[in-house]
Amino acid sequence: MPPVAEPRVVPPLFTGLSAFPLTPLRQDRVDERSFVHLVERCAAAGVDSITALGSTGSYAYLHRDERAAVARLAVEHAGQTPVFVGIGALRTSDVLAHAEDAQAAGAAALLLAPMSYQPLTDDDVVDLFAAVTASSSVPVIVYDNPGTTHVTFTPELYGRIAQLPGIASIKIPGVPPDPDEAREHVSGLRDAVPEHIGLGVSGDAHAARGLLAGCDSWYSVIGGTLPELAVAITRAAQQGRPEEAQELSARLQPLWDLFAEHGSLRVVAAIAEQLGVAERSCLPLPLRGLDAAARARVADVMEGSVAPLCLH
Repeated sequence: MPPVAEPRVVPPLFTGLSAFPLTPLRQDRVDERSFVHLVERCAAAGVDSITALGSTGSYAYLHRDERAAVARLAVEHAGQTPVFVGIGALRTSDVLAHAEDAQAAGAAALLLAPMSYQPLTDDDVVDLFAAVTASSSVPVIVYDNPGTTHVTFTPELYGRIAQLPGIASIKIPGVPPDPDEAREHVSGLRDAVPEHIGLGVSGDAHAARGLLAGCDSWYSVIGGTLPELAVAITRAAQQGRPEEAQELSARLQPLWDLFAEHGSLRVVAAIAEQLGVAERSCLPLPLRGLDAAARARVADVMEGSVAPLCLH
């Protein structure tokens, strides 16, 4: 087994597991009771932070009042667990309004995904982050999610944004499958940004590999609905048990396959509905949930792969 990369010293706030809960809907309104239940599950499981209104939280489909309410509920029900809040929007003025609401709710950090309809240039993206950091009293996380925002980051763009005061962490979209290539990739990104900037892996199938390659944190979809499993993988990686972290992730491969086929949001919504922590059809229209055949596969994976790990 190759040596595990030594983590850098970054603020503890941006290390470990950050769980991304759904924002369930019921009759086209935020289902506050279900959302609170998900937040409390995450906090009880011992996650290191909770990120409300990430892509898993359907932030782009909610209006300002809904997002402000979700931010308040997350902070109120997370106990001592820090809460990060997503503030992405198409217009800078809207981003700043969401940032104001999130800080008023007590967010420990802001998560910013630069969204696009018209393609954004690198200068557009840097100016957006500069506007937010200039007006924010809490740290800002760079949210790199090209599959939903259609904004592609490069190491050079990371480096430009990371020079802004207040930038604390960068959520990267996965790492290469080969462990040596993963370490080289993470090392290259570290060379592009200042020493104090944390790197967080996303794409749950990449999480164990990313943490073992030297990422400081895992920004986790599954952590918002099945937090105990995500905590177990994270702690194994953090505490020098790489084989255990990789084995746990490998045993969840059927779940990662469903993510790849149907998208993590739809699959996690189906899991939440199956567990009874969200009502049926909890996604914002026009997003449809999985059909009956796909739901049956989710149920099989839950019984065959997930449940045995939860009982372990």
